[in-house]
Amino acid sequence: MSPSSSSSRLLIVSRFVIFALAALGLTTICKAQDKVELYGGYSYFRASIEEQQFSGPIALAPVSEKANLNGWEFSGQYKFLPFLGAVADFDGTYGTLRRANAREHTFLFGPQVSLPARVSPFAHALFGVAKESQDTIPGACPVLLPTCTGFSSLGSGTSFASAIGAGIDIKAIPFMSVRVIQFDYLRTQLHGATQNQPRVSAGVVIHF
Repeated sequence: MSPSSSSSRLLIVSRFVIFALAALGLTTICKAQDKVELYGGYSYFRASIEEQQFSGPIALAPVSEKANLNGWEFSGQYKFLPFLGAVADFDGTYGTLRRANAREHTFLFGPQVSLPARVSPFAHALFGVAKESQDTIPGACPVLLPTCTGFSSLGSGTSFASAIGAGIDIKAIPFMSVRVIQFDYLRTQLHGATQNQPRVSAGVVIHF
């Protein structure tokens, strides 16, 4: 075997080894990039807000009123496995009820399972805290007036919250997906009552 032939084979083997190491390194980087996901987007919340009902000086049982709240949602996920991760989810939505401002924030944590593919459906179960605040209803008369009937705000409240939900992500580019929809069934227990409420969001997911 000639020296030139040996040198050529050595060069080919060297190039193959370099290519293999580069491919292995790229695969490792891609896997590492899939470890962390950050999501941000628009959130719509069909809230059930408790109000105090009264007739003259008599306070009646609180009633639940529906309100359309709009705002933001942000979440972060760390994937322990390609299909299983832990999520921290934060949401803030705002609106009005009887011309008074209403706000609700949730702070939730829990597991999420997803299909590691270009079109990636997912589902999660989240648990944490919900905080609601209501401004005073404009024009509401004092409860003690005998001729006054109506509603008054119950102010702010905090309770345990849970959310069972699912959604779909579609990968747009290597580091970004579009969250086409996320739907959650949110359960809270504010002001001594139980609220079962739908929440819908959509936005962008960044992969690291």
